[in-house]
Amino acid sequence: MYKNEILEEIHNYREEYARSFQYDLRAIFKDLQIKQAAHKDRLVRLPIKRWSDKSPHLTAS
Repeated sequence: MYKNEILEEIHNYREEYARSFQYDLRAIFKDLQIKQAAHKDRLVRLPIKRWSDKSPHLTAS
């Protein structure tokens, strides 16, 4: 099986980060909110995408 070193590194970092909070999602979320608030100048605000009735993504199955 093919191993992607970059993805493996990302997965290892994510595991280490979650382990540092004992896998507590509330603690992880709070930490991410603090990090986000500390770097408001780096946030990107994208407009909300609105779908029209004629959108090809809203086809009946």
